Amino acid sequence: MFALFGVYAERKVSAFIQDRLGPTETGKYGSLQTFADILKMLQKELITPAAADKLLFMLAPAIIFIAVYMGFAALPWGPGLVPANLNLGLYYVFAIISIETLGILMAGWGSNNKYSILGAMRSAAQIISYEIPAGFAIISVVMIAQTLNLQQISAQQGILSTETIKFSGFWDVTSTGGFFAWNVFRAPHLLIAFVIYFIASLAESNRAPFDIPEAESELVAGFHTEYTGLRFALVFLAEYSMMFLVSMVGVILFLGAWNTPLPNVGPVHLATWTTGAGWGILWIVMKTLALVAVQMWIRWTLPRFRVDQLMTLCWKVLTPLAFACMLISGIWRLWLM
Repeated sequence: MFALFGVYAERKVSAFIQDRLGPTETGKYGSLQTFADILKMLQKELITPAAADKLLFMLAPAIIFIAVYMGFAALPWGPGLVPANLNLGLYYVFAIISIETLGILMAGWGSNNKYSILGAMRSAAQIISYEIPAGFAIISVVMIAQTLNLQQISAQQGILSTETIKFSGFWDVTSTGGFFAWNVFRAPHLLIAFVIYFIASLAESNRAPFDIPEAESELVAGFHTEYTGLRFALVFLAEYSMMFLVSMVGVILFLGAWNTPLPNVGPVHLATWTTGAGWGILWIVMKTLALVAVQMWIRWTLPRFRVDQLMTLCWKVLTPLAFACMLISGIWRLWLM
């Protein structure tokens, strides 16, 4: 459902930024264009190149999609609303989605196409590199929260958590709840960690300006050049699912998860009134879609990086900054104790 909405929204957002109209003919305001594209893909022939490694070629799209899809299992949608409440939930999410890299390599190698192999190699180098600053940024949060359980990290950023009161004393607004209890406000250096994570998540999702694995002007779509029909649809669906997944993880770790942004002010208990299962789903979806909108905005605003620029940003800028945030989290935790 998100992919249906996301593809249409991206077309309209890109059209607005570039002063175009976007889809207009298929349905009201072009709203049925995505459904038409799905029907078209379902009717396309599944072509397997004669020289391809047929087993790898057929398995790759399924592995790419399943790896991303399984990442949602440990994500909390509201108070008590989590499919699998794992103590190592955060570890599980990043372990399972790292399998996507294997699927991309299988797609590139199995296609027996030079463009596809180049795209797969680029993607593997990019994803593995940007996992380093993303991991340091995440550890910065874990050191403050003292848990890998995503539901517990979410609960700590709400009005009902004693941990929030303990950690938020620096700001002297513990009784208000709302956005003051979010991690980016509980420890100011986590705002930098969030920016690092968000940039790294763009690279993890192969989104512009980090889309060199799919560079249409150079590699004719890169690792999925040879895919058609439903197989191509699975790769495309995995990309949009990954957009939502990394945005939702960012919201959970840094932006209060399913907790309300509204504070309690004196006798007006806005936070209390807007907290609950239904409200939790609403808040986390709205925050996640806001980050997705920023991803789309960046894609249609910034030009693609060169490979050397991409690696320089990762190893010389983001990684040292993320490591510094991790060190500050350790000092911050010791100071609070």
